[in-house]
Amino acid sequence: MTDPIADYLTRLRNAIKATHRIVEIPASNIKKELTKVLFEKGYIQNYKFVEEGPQGTIKIALKYNPQTKENSIVSLTRVSKPGLRKYVDKESLPRVINGLGIAILSTSKGVMTDKEARVEGVGGEVLCYVY
Repeated sequence: MTDPIADYLTRLRNAIKATHRIVEIPASNIKKELTKVLFEKGYIQNYKFVEEGPQGTIKIALKYNPQTKENSIVSLTRVSKPGLRKYVDKESLPRVINGLGIAILSTSKGVMTDKEARVEGVGGEVLCYVY
């Protein structure tokens, strides 16, 4: 597989379209960090790391509105791809939908959102946009 992060986002996108409650994704360290950020920001309901087999899996419980049955994630967009990496410095950090969404960055201080990177004063690789 050439792009595991794109696979992660696609599995989430497909589960949302099919209105699944739980999605299983092969685990890696970067995917675990992405899952933690999505949970902290309230885009997913819960997650669990299952350490079985050579790499393990991540079980993610998706979050739906009880009345309208709409998912809390409207869009997941991959920004930095293996063929074209997208790096930003601390002055040019992206704003997703004028601050309503989040951009997830991989920085020297770990995986974090654009808002956290502004506070920390660091730039990095823009992994994806979520809103």
